[in-house]
Amino acid sequence: VQLQASGGGLVQAGGSLRLSCADSAGSGRTFSSKNVAWFRQAPGMERESVASISWLGSRTYYADSVKGRFTISTDNAKNTVYLQMNSLKPEDTGAYYCAAGDPRVVGGKWDSESKYTYWGQGTQVTVSS
Repeated sequence: VQLQASGGGLVQAGGSLRLSCADSAGSGRTFSSKNVAWFRQAPGMERESVASISWLGSRTYYADSVKGRFTISTDNAKNTVYLQMNSLKPEDTGAYYCAAGDPRVVGGKWDSESKYTYWGQGTQVTVSS
């Protein structure tokens, strides 16, 4: 598994971005057997969980700060997980990382970094006011 996050950029407050997380080394079925999450880290801050989707896409989870604005989804045909971010705020600024892990290990702790084995390199999102 080799995750690659992309889609970051500079956007004004209220705008939208769509992040992608692809497995460049996978067989095409990576995300149908793994839980996937997005985390973000603002400068000088600890990394925090943003959203997660269970294997097969049956369940999604969101941090309170992004509920109603962000949507996580999976396209198994493209072996890609997306994070659609709408109504962006300056406080959404940070480096966004995707991570994947065994559902049996992640369990109910979708927001725990230690539960994820595979990590992408991060993509920068900057929201100007």
